[in-house]
Amino acid sequence: MTSPPDLRPRLSAVIIAFNEAGRIGRCIDSLRFADEVIVLDGGSSDDTVAIARARGARVEIAAEWPGFGPQKNRALALADGDWILSLDADEWVDATLASAITAATADAASPAVWRMPRRSRFCGQVMRHSGWWPDHVTRLWRRGSAHFSDDLVHERVIAGPSTIGTFAEPIDHESFTSLEQVIDKMNRYSTDGAQMMLARGAQGSVGRAIGHGLWTFIRTYVLRLGFLDGRHGLLLAIANAEGSYYRYLKLMLLRRR
Repeated sequence: MTSPPDLRPRLSAVIIAFNEAGRIGRCIDSLRFADEVIVLDGGSSDDTVAIARARGARVEIAAEWPGFGPQKNRALALADGDWILSLDADEWVDATLASAITAATADAASPAVWRMPRRSRFCGQVMRHSGWWPDHVTRLWRRGSAHFSDDLVHERVIAGPSTIGTFAEPIDHESFTSLEQVIDKMNRYSTDGAQMMLARGAQGSVGRAIGHGLWTFIRTYVLRLGFLDGRHGLLLAIANAEGSYYRYLKLMLLRRR
């Protein structure tokens, strides 16, 4: 006897990755409820590709790096599902959120775009303040209802005028496991951020670098209650301040060139 066709909407999970051998497996394993998992690799030199394929993901490679926004849009173009779930390699979905996503995609009256709070860890500690909670991020939408901006870093999801739903269940995120990672990312992001600001005609100087660095520290540690996160809140506020400081110094040097 022939089984009836499966008419439920299909869900595609897409991930961009680069040298994420330590985290890509956990991310993919959390997406077993999706109909397909696509990993767009940026030319990793570690075992990211092998681990992703061993976990059953479809892996494509695009080694020429265009920036986070364009790379995520490349990944979206590879998906065939009726719904798209976009994750970073350092994020994962627990069973409760997976059930909520499955229910939302099966409901014909569901909003076309969904966001969720993000529960982030900084050097092993879950951050409840410092601007890191609830940190709502848009991660799920009907195919064609949203895409990413073309920003090199800090890309945004651009959605149409449709209603945006909000899940109560959080997505998990392990942003940094060591200070070495913090420093490396701060250096890379401040460089890309300076290039974006240069393209917009922004000005950089030592005074601006100091001023923006101080303001970033105050905003993270005081206004966003980072001090309630203890010493990790202090470390994060200092790291954020340094990132802003170096971004404006790099912008100043780029303009001089």
